[in-house]
Amino acid sequence: MGIILKPIDVVDDILKEEFYEKYLKPRRPVVIKNMAKKWPAYQKWTMEYMKEVVGDVEVPLYDSSKADPSAPINASAAKMKFGDYIDLIQREPTDLRIFLFDPIKYAPKLLEDYISPKELMGGFLDKYPNMFFGGKGSVTFLHFDIDMAHIFHTHFNGRKHILLFDYKWKERLYQIPYATYALEDYDIENPDFTKFPALDGVEGIECYLEHGDTLFMPTGWWHWMKYLDGSFSISLRAWDKSWAVKAHSLWNLTVQRKFDDIMKSNFKKSYMDWKEKMAIKRAEMALKRGLPK
Repeated sequence: MGIILKPIDVVDDILKEEFYEKYLKPRRPVVIKNMAKKWPAYQKWTMEYMKEVVGDVEVPLYDSSKADPSAPINASAAKMKFGDYIDLIQREPTDLRIFLFDPIKYAPKLLEDYISPKELMGGFLDKYPNMFFGGKGSVTFLHFDIDMAHIFHTHFNGRKHILLFDYKWKERLYQIPYATYALEDYDIENPDFTKFPALDGVEGIECYLEHGDTLFMPTGWWHWMKYLDGSFSISLRAWDKSWAVKAHSLWNLTVQRKFDDIMKSNFKKSYMDWKEKMAIKRAEMALKRGLPK
């Protein structure tokens, strides 16, 4: 059977009523082709332009190695000047990525180059949204966002391959307890179903983004991303109206994260080993029970 992937819905443009009924209300992903074509960024945001406006600020870089259980969450693997990194990802493949980076802090003029899609929904969070950069072949591990926001993810200067899974599949995806990411011992592109049988039959959505495409990812959706070219994206985030979702976000950001940090600090590898065993146990239990129903 394997992992069952369906193609994502793709629209050129969409009106508020259709967006709400087909995607926001049922929380279904969609790619909007023309939204960013109305932005100045669509023409302006080249690699050279980003180098010019952001400058030589030093940025943290992340690779594809498995998370160190003794390191703080989001600990970087290396640092490099931003301009040198842009040169690197244009020149050759690399697994080094920049994520949760705010170039607008260093180049406020970028604020003039994009438009939050308030004609589709309200509740946008970030005055200074994050951007994500990756070299050809670099991968963002399978996870969902800790703040449970809706995300409009727009890509520039290349292609990106994305796999998406509804939140309800979390146990079958081997979610690590007290975390928002999956067990890192399998390759979601080519999983070993003998070692990870709970993945067999998981249902997801596959999409490819090109320059200017915008992916709407509803709250809680798991996502795995692979840069097919050296390129970058911007994510605009918005609250879900549900108070239950807001409460879940608050719990993740405060109680769960604090507890996890304390346990990692005190027990390091033994705690991480326990979490991985629990992820496997829960996945196998979910498979036996036929979850999700």
